[in-house]
Amino acid sequence: MKISFHGAVREVTGSCHMVELNSGFKFLLDCGLFQGSEEESSKQNREWSFDPASIDAVIMSHAHIDHIGRLPKLVKDGFDGFVYSTPATRSLALIMLLDSAKIQEYDAEYESRKTGKKVEPLYNTDDVYETLSRFITIGYNRWYRVNQQIAFYFTDAGHILGSASVSLKIHEEGREKMIGFTGDVGRPDRPILRNPQPMPQVELLICESTYGNRKHEPSIDQGKKLKGIIQKTCVENKGRLIIPAFSLGRTQEIVFLLDKMENEGELPKIPVYVDSPLSVNATRIFRLHPECYDQKLIDYIEFDPDPFGFNGLNYITSVDESKGINKQEGPCIIISSSGMANAGRVRHHIANNVTDPKNTILIVGYCAPGTTGAHLRSQPKSVTFFGQKHNIRASIEVMDSFSAHADLDELLEFLDHQKKKLRKIFLVHGNESVKKDFSRTLIDEGFINVIIPEEGKEYEH
Repeated sequence: MKISFHGAVREVTGSCHMVELNSGFKFLLDCGLFQGSEEESSKQNREWSFDPASIDAVIMSHAHIDHIGRLPKLVKDGFDGFVYSTPATRSLALIMLLDSAKIQEYDAEYESRKTGKKVEPLYNTDDVYETLSRFITIGYNRWYRVNQQIAFYFTDAGHILGSASVSLKIHEEGREKMIGFTGDVGRPDRPILRNPQPMPQVELLICESTYGNRKHEPSIDQGKKLKGIIQKTCVENKGRLIIPAFSLGRTQEIVFLLDKMENEGELPKIPVYVDSPLSVNATRIFRLHPECYDQKLIDYIEFDPDPFGFNGLNYITSVDESKGINKQEGPCIIISSSGMANAGRVRHHIANNVTDPKNTILIVGYCAPGTTGAHLRSQPKSVTFFGQKHNIRASIEVMDSFSAHADLDELLEFLDHQKKKLRKIFLVHGNESVKKDFSRTLIDEGFINVIIPEEGKEYEH
């Protein structure tokens, strides 16, 4: 077989890896959107390094847009096969891809007005619905046969709702080959979801490396730190806490922590707003998939049936309601997307609040280079929104303990049981310097044939 890499090679986003069997059957592991610098990512998202019509199937690891976001473009450009995912990933794909389509349509309309030339969106809502008709859902921990050559197995990756690592049995050249794709590996002992589950042993592994050279803040302290930031900002300063958060996963985790604080009597009596239609829809889907919950959340809902709702929490969908938040006075907490602050309503909230020293902007997740979130993480003196420069007087706080990605030690623990059989590792989904550091660490730990792949190059196995 041949394996080639068409995204998340030199960067974190755009996950897309192709496997071609000697029979000619081709399938993709993920088909994600590139994110980051607008000009560069737009070019990457519009061009293919392969013929979409030549792809026979796609196997999805999870529903984050950098893993699923180009599927409608693939269908639009000729893909006519099935897409395989867990049930929760299929549910989330509906809202994630429709939201992405609306952004593509808006951006194309804006560029058309700006340039005076007709600009086509990457895809539209019709393409999304056509894509969703191709999905076949498979639960965790069961082998599913695609054809006589290929069977795959989803293992809970503990990253977001429905996320999976993918193991494949491939019959070729008279023997069975075992290959694997970690997807994005989650973290142990996180709220809501189960811990990442070990994959079956494989001989070749495509492995994420997002945080392959660093360790996160201890998760055990995150509730205490969040309480401290809320106390200082909202109680002592009478200010506003603005939290750019991914609509899927991060928002629900923060709301759950606030729900626990409220139940324990430790949350100030102030309004909390989740201002994102996508976040509202994602939270509804979380409620529909308890099969993904860990035991602690299952026990928790015995006395609190709604872990994503409490007195003072307001889910905002309309534009007028969103604008109204910034007209109100007094302390509050605003959780809004996008998590990288490169789009969405959170940009308006930051623009309206970043010049006031009473307020705090809390960054709680990975921000790709070139995004506003990455700029804010660097503690700059100013930030520009909608063509207007704003001097930063609000506090900028960062909490990396919320990360849904395994850090170095957690990745090594996840991979440890693979040592006996594993003969080749391809490192993807990480910045170049991180992959080099992680590669050296893996070799020191006894792993062999650790490869940092080149984009588009074919590797035989």
